[in-house]
Amino acid sequence: MKRALIFLAEGFEEIEALTPVDLLRRDGFDVTTVSITDDAVVLGSHKIPVKADITIEELINKDGYDIVILPGGLKGTQNLGNSARVCEMVKSYAADPDKYVAAICAAPTVLAANDILQGKKALCYPGNDLIQKLADGGAVLKDDYHKINAIIDGHIITGKSAGAAIDFTLAIISVMENIDAANVVADKIAYKWNKEMILGL
Repeated sequence: MKRALIFLAEGFEEIEALTPVDLLRRDGFDVTTVSITDDAVVLGSHKIPVKADITIEELINKDGYDIVILPGGLKGTQNLGNSARVCEMVKSYAADPDKYVAAICAAPTVLAANDILQGKKALCYPGNDLIQKLADGGAVLKDDYHKINAIIDGHIITGKSAGAAIDFTLAIISVMENIDAANVVADKIAYKWNKEMILGL
């Protein structure tokens, strides 16, 4: 069974965090949500409180997961980037070819700031300041990336925005399992996905 860890920081985008939780669990992943503070209840960017499975203090086996996922949200992303523990774990997973790192919306800037996107194709929310942060971090960017929802480059997966959360998660399933598994999950929620919206499949 694949194991996924999703960090929740105050100000996270609810859709970008809970869509992966839902769809990955439908696919049979063991998903753990982790509050980055000592409070298990984390307030999302739209004031929706979500109770994480554990707090970061309770995260004992840091190497026991197959993927680390960072949801976006401007404030949430800032809080993720300011957490030494989050950055340490993300860098560790990025350095391990057998593990995966995924980030969506503003959160790919955390990867860029930690030198994880050097030479990697990546995308984020289409805001000039965020795109510049990816460029400063050495990401490979192209003008037509605004037409797609997610990019798979090796074991790094990035997604565009809340509206791309389903495609972003199906990209994760496709690369960690296979496209057939992603198709099954899409069928379960009656979602007709366009695989051309994902670069790297």
